Amino acid sequence: MTVLILTCEEDVTADMVVVHLNALGVPVVRLDPADLTEGVALSGEYVHGGFRGHLSAGGRLVGLSGLRSIWVRRPGTPAARAAAPSAWLTEESAQALYGMLRGSDARWMNHPDAALRARHKPWQLRLAQRCGLPVPATIVTTFPQAAREFAERYPDLVVKPVSGAHPQDPPRAVPTSRVDPDTDFAAVAYGPTLLQRRVAKRADIRLTVVGETMHAARKAAAADAEEVDVRFAPPTSPWCPADVPPRIAEGVRSYLRTAELAYGAFDFAEDADGTWWFLECNQSGQFGFVEVETGQPIARGIAKWLAEPGPTPCSSANGASTAVN
Repeated sequence: MTVLILTCEEDVTADMVVVHLNALGVPVVRLDPADLTEGVALSGEYVHGGFRGHLSAGGRLVGLSGLRSIWVRRPGTPAARAAAPSAWLTEESAQALYGMLRGSDARWMNHPDAALRARHKPWQLRLAQRCGLPVPATIVTTFPQAAREFAERYPDLVVKPVSGAHPQDPPRAVPTSRVDPDTDFAAVAYGPTLLQRRVAKRADIRLTVVGETMHAARKAAAADAEEVDVRFAPPTSPWCPADVPPRIAEGVRSYLRTAELAYGAFDFAEDADGTWWFLECNQSGQFGFVEVETGQPIARGIAKWLAEPGPTPCSSANGASTAVN
């Protein structure tokens, strides 16, 4: 049984997992959907009540019935590197590839439907609240007056994009920034704006969860730090292993179970009282930098999860029976 990894070519994080899969003796096929139809090929037959599908990449052919798991790590846009790319070809390729894969009995990390839903930050905030995780007061609005009133109630605010992008993805990446007390907020009318009460943090927390295993890392924040967003801040203190408070562990398990995610990278801000405030959960977040600095065996944990036997046929996204709308 084979593990299928969907990611871009230059993905060091995926490389770390492949090393462990090779050590376990598990066959791996790695491909980027962007290489459809140049270098990646697919075929699926629906005949006599049955399905037979195949994928070809890098000179290797794999049957979809032989997949034990699929890791959706950081795939490119389908057919983006085709000889004659187009929006039509991208849609056709996405429908073909993901439509066939959805029909397999492989385990997903994470299922595309669950991952797409989990990207929505407003949905994340509400789910975190329902799961008992502390969430800073937040507003997402296009009403300038609503923003002004929110700022009156919470004078110390940060602004961040409703849709997040990694710092390695310019020009879409916009750092979380503090809001000037004299801000007028008139520009809020031109696009949804997310304002959030700033947590006076003493540390940043990255909690990486693989299945049921949690790896928490803590990075102390400088008292005089001007940069709010740890992703863009200059390196000062290292990431160190940390214990997960029981309340947070319970809430995170509930979050992942409800969201039908097998993997999640949670960001928290720890305040002076030791409270972990939920900021977001990236369903395909980076973990390499945490493993390098802390020594936590995250890549090995992902490899072991992917290497486990697949679920019984006709199961749902990640083994759960319910979904969140």
